[in-house]
Amino acid sequence: MNQLDQLKQYTTIVADTGDFQAMKAFAPHDATTNPSLILKAVQKDEYKPLLEKAVREHGRKSTGEIIDHLLVAFGLEILKLIPGRVSTETDARLSFDTQGTIAKGRSLIALYEAADIPRERVLIKIASTWEGIRAAEVLEKEGIRCNMTLLFALPQAIACADAGAQLISPFVGRIYDWYKKATGQDYTGADDPGVQSVKRIYNYYRKFGYKTEVMGASFRNTSQITELAGCDLLTISPELLQKLAESDAPVTRKLSEETAQAADIQKLALDEKSFRLMLNEDAMGTEKLAEGIRLFCADAVKLEKMIEALR
Repeated sequence: MNQLDQLKQYTTIVADTGDFQAMKAFAPHDATTNPSLILKAVQKDEYKPLLEKAVREHGRKSTGEIIDHLLVAFGLEILKLIPGRVSTETDARLSFDTQGTIAKGRSLIALYEAADIPRERVLIKIASTWEGIRAAEVLEKEGIRCNMTLLFALPQAIACADAGAQLISPFVGRIYDWYKKATGQDYTGADDPGVQSVKRIYNYYRKFGYKTEVMGASFRNTSQITELAGCDLLTISPELLQKLAESDAPVTRKLSEETAQAADIQKLALDEKSFRLMLNEDAMGTEKLAEGIRLFCADAVKLEKMIEALR
């Protein structure tokens, strides 16, 4: 049995891509997209028609509305290929705008529901800022399920769970990148700071009875993935899915309810002030969150320019 099939025994596998062909090849349960993945996809000839159709059919609307239609068009195609849920991201420029994020989440869900997709099959991706977390709290109460992204630090994870978010996506690879650059050291296996971060979050959630799902994301190598076998979900790029499918090395469960219950962790109570202070104390978390928002904002602008050029 290859590593991918072994992993599927312990963990729900999610495809991290806007490429439909990759989804057919690896049969993931769920799929995630983000502005960068959609931007990358629409530059390929096979996906350009989705962009052209969104502009053609909704050309009288604002550029932001056309992007929403494009994101949902991708989501609808993805949902034809998977049994589970698709994640669709809100505009990163709303990362510090609670009301704007709530409105965007509602409008994206309305587009899916207009296409007869039940809201249970959609996760709205929101940056794990204090403002984003407050928006998710409101949306979750309306039955709009949220995937909290750009998550790098424990206070973000705790605040998301306290807000009742459906799912979080801690970024393993970007944490690894930061520590590798800061220390000049390469990390492997259980020593990887990104892996350790997700283990800490998973153990915290399970020890204290939180229902929020943990989905490790942003992997750089297969070692990071197999070290998190047993995590609720793992979202993996097609390149790394391919490597897992080509390897027969053994995969053993690393995360479980039992290990979580045995973990030596204190429960933390967070309000806005303590959240901001704790996050500020974490240089990696603060820097990677800011950088991630900047990158997604830049890609949103590039997508807008592509749309403007077609109008």
